[in-house]
Amino acid sequence: MAKINIYLTFEGQCEAAFEFYRSVFGGTFGYIGRFSEMPPQEGAPPLSEEEANRIMHVVLPISHETSLYGSDVVGGWGQSVFVGNNFSISITADSKEEADRLFNGLSSGGTITMPLQDTFWGAYYGMFIDKFMIHWMVNYDYPQQHGAE
Repeated sequence: MAKINIYLTFEGQCEAAFEFYRSVFGGTFGYIGRFSEMPPQEGAPPLSEEEANRIMHVVLPISHETSLYGSDVVGGWGQSVFVGNNFSISITADSKEEADRLFNGLSSGGTITMPLQDTFWGAYYGMFIDKFMIHWMVNYDYPQQHGAE
């Protein structure tokens, strides 16, 4: 069965926010990556040093079932953070087929912002805004030995 978590979006304060959340919840980050670690993106404007140091993705496990996810945006890519779009519902699917089913069903009538695709971090991942203007992310993590196809 899929798991649902909240994904928070910031304009440069993600690292400070997640250090604060970690001080309250405890634990260690399951993953923390910066935009500087991404492979070059075709057609994307170059990142400033400050943007490259921003958080691309961070995971803070809260319990066995729940994690808090987050990232910063980078301005050159046309994203801005406003109240109402500063979070997404993140679904972690148990299989690639479940990810496809959930993505296709929930995005029906909405706007796909990133089609489901294999990623450089070893997951099958996509994003969309549903017909009610709710932001969603669907992710399936490939088993460690598999990697991205």
